[in-house]
Amino acid sequence: MEYGLVSAAYISASVLFILSLGGLSNQEKAKRAVWFGIAGMGLSVFFTVFGGSSGNFWLLFPMIIIGSVIGYYVAQKVEMTEMPQLVAALHSFVGLAAVFIGINAQLELSFVESFTGNINELSGFTKKIASKDSAEISIMAVEIFLGVFIGAITFTGSVVAFGKLSGKIDGKVYKLPGGHGLNLVALVISILLGLLYFNGSGIWTIIIMSILAGFIGWHLIMGIGGADMPVVVSMLNSYSGWAAAAIGFTLGNDLLIVTGALVGSSGAILSYIMCKAMNRHFISVILGGFGSQVQTETEIDGEQIAIDADGVASLLNDADQIIIVPGYGMAVAQAQQTVSELTRRLRAKSKKVRFGIHPVAGRLPGHMNVLLAEAKVPYDIVLEMDEINDDFPDTDVVIVIGSNDIVNPAAQDDPNSPIAGMPVLEVWKSKNVIVSKRGQGTGYSGIQNPLFFKENTRMFYGDAKQSLDSLLTKID
Repeated sequence: MEYGLVSAAYISASVLFILSLGGLSNQEKAKRAVWFGIAGMGLSVFFTVFGGSSGNFWLLFPMIIIGSVIGYYVAQKVEMTEMPQLVAALHSFVGLAAVFIGINAQLELSFVESFTGNINELSGFTKKIASKDSAEISIMAVEIFLGVFIGAITFTGSVVAFGKLSGKIDGKVYKLPGGHGLNLVALVISILLGLLYFNGSGIWTIIIMSILAGFIGWHLIMGIGGADMPVVVSMLNSYSGWAAAAIGFTLGNDLLIVTGALVGSSGAILSYIMCKAMNRHFISVILGGFGSQVQTETEIDGEQIAIDADGVASLLNDADQIIIVPGYGMAVAQAQQTVSELTRRLRAKSKKVRFGIHPVAGRLPGHMNVLLAEAKVPYDIVLEMDEINDDFPDTDVVIVIGSNDIVNPAAQDDPNSPIAGMPVLEVWKSKNVIVSKRGQGTGYSGIQNPLFFKENTRMFYGDAKQSLDSLLTKID
């Protein structure tokens, strides 16, 4: 296939990816944006396979078929509640691929350096390496090193993130004795190995470096608490992009460079935005809480007052202004359809119902928006925190479904709270607050919430879906 045709296809795919990213910023355009991404990826795969730079089709096609079947199966099986850990797992594959490609490139380079035959006897990537001069080989060595280093960190870090999000690994902060000093030592040794590698010491330097980088990724993410997991997932997304871009330079694949840069930069920007939304220091979070201090929360006096479905229904029937604040508890209970039906019935009674969405609600950016869109909640009543925070004093009833940190007044009132200074939804300013919660525990992040003890708060205990299903029977 002609080089110009492949280049044109890669440019078209890049444009489709950019349109996809741009469209995902708007709920009404998101579905079309996803199709742009699918079209771009299909175009990329087709022209990469048939563009003339691939071979061994007897092995390539079965792998594509097997991967497609596995992808389809996983997409059908995974629930929306499991999407954060799925994203983390997919990031790990990108990182591992970068490591394998980098090591393979070094093996190809070693073969070329020892090859004494005619360059025309070579083909594919090996021939491309053989045509490089010494300066280009040196640049390629840097690309290999960076691709493997970032890829190894992404792989192990993503595996740990998957474990924490899925509950297979404790969400608490864990660091080995020596803490960040161990990460620094591993980084310095990796740099020294890089210098040895650049001076021709061989593939053993890359292998040892990848092991050390894997340790850094593991230790960094183990040192980050569960409350910061949304930022971690976004940051690992960025790492996977930069790893892909570095390997794109190694392979001489322009499309991989462009898409890797898109993913890397967008993931970094999103992580920064989320850190601002959580009042976290960006550098501190991505370095595993570097420089953070242990804080002691203020003890809370009082008791949590329970309410039943009849009591909630009575409050809702008397209310004119209602705001619903969803959290990860709604996702776990898969209560979004019930929430949608409750919204429909309340609006049919001429009540003003809206949703308040915190930037880090759930365990993935936009998690709540996706769930509500899936349940066909109208886009125009789903508002971001900055759009709705000033309306709580005029609100009759706020229903909080499975949220803790994002509605925690301690963020404003308690300087010793781990979330002190974090922007939150000021639900306690409304006339009445109903909190749908399984029990009296502190939730995933382990932070106590004074909201649950306030005079205008009532606790609607139980599984969110079952509780709301029982409430629906009380709403005409």
